[in-house]
Amino acid sequence: MLYYLFEYFDKTLDLPGTGVFQYITFRSALAFMLSLLLSTIYGKRVINFLRRQQVGETVRELGLAGQNEKAGTPTMGGLIIIFATLIPVLLFARLHNIYIVLLIVTTLWMGSIGFVDDYIKIFKKDKQGLKGIFKVIGQVGLGIIVGAVLYFNPAVTVRTDTGRTDVFKTAVNSTVIVPAGVEEKSTATTIPFVKNNEFDYAEVLSFMGDGYEKWAWLVFIPVVIFIITAVSNGANLTDGIDGLAAGTSAISVLALGIFTFVSGNIIFSNYLNIMYIPNSGEMTVFISAFVGALIGFLWYNSYPASVFMGDTGSLTIGGIIAVLAIAVRKEILIVLFCGIFLAESASVIIQVTYFKYTKKRFGEGRRIFLMSPLHHHYQKKGYHESKIVTRFWIVAVMLAILSIITLKLR
Repeated sequence: MLYYLFEYFDKTLDLPGTGVFQYITFRSALAFMLSLLLSTIYGKRVINFLRRQQVGETVRELGLAGQNEKAGTPTMGGLIIIFATLIPVLLFARLHNIYIVLLIVTTLWMGSIGFVDDYIKIFKKDKQGLKGIFKVIGQVGLGIIVGAVLYFNPAVTVRTDTGRTDVFKTAVNSTVIVPAGVEEKSTATTIPFVKNNEFDYAEVLSFMGDGYEKWAWLVFIPVVIFIITAVSNGANLTDGIDGLAAGTSAISVLALGIFTFVSGNIIFSNYLNIMYIPNSGEMTVFISAFVGALIGFLWYNSYPASVFMGDTGSLTIGGIIAVLAIAVRKEILIVLFCGIFLAESASVIIQVTYFKYTKKRFGEGRRIFLMSPLHHHYQKKGYHESKIVTRFWIVAVMLAILSIITLKLR
């Protein structure tokens, strides 16, 4: 909203200094600072409100050290992340940008699913929360919306280079010459560590003969559904000890922010020889607000936690990360910068599968891990929560850096 106000001041009234709001970097910095302030200053008020409403965590007896001390800690803290993200976005982003619209819808959609789940657990005293089938339906529904918009909306394009060149003036008045190109609809994505690293989902249907490209949505939309479901569930599984999900997510989103900024900037994308995605750079404003909200939430969620994010936060985080990765054509890199989510999900799948297999074969279920998800395995081994979280953060930083160097390492 402030973006449009200052745009009016700049173009109509020609007020000095108002033109600075045209710069994504400036608005991103403001969004980050405001979200950080909102989550740290007003986060305490949200926590006090949740405590007054007796929105306390019911802890299952898992035999983990320090577990009983967490009973009664307010949950639904994901509300802090949501409002601290959306308020700066509404103030500083270009709200007519299709990517911003999608991210706002994702935040509200996944936040609502998580909120209902937490509400049932707390106020209906049902530890299972929202039935799994309804969660999946919600995730699939969002996947269909996001996939359909990204595929059919004419504002979602990529640029293909031609032999012509365009001349651009930078902010410091220097001249930059970059290849010209045409914007077109495409289902292409990026394959890391490979030269000429673009893969088009439409190619899967090439066996259909001429005109197969128009059926690419049959592949693209199911892929989007799978990614959103997998990443949101991965984030949900990672939210098990104080500060783990929020910290690792902030690191992953920072890496995504770099990809988003360079992919949406014609000069940087040309220099790095990567896919240029028009209008996608605006997502940097959303990412900045989101990172600020996550860091601010850590103020209260770090050990010992004063509040838990609950499914309200974890499902929202996973959904946002998935949509960001898909929109910037870096969904294959999710296995790197979301490696912690992947490890947590894989540990559960491996544990359950092996338990069922051994029970069927030997009559007694056996386990590979002491407990899953993976962070509970290390708790069972005697590691303190803070040590586990810090080491997972370090691994997340390493994975984020590895994903970023794919920009040049091919």
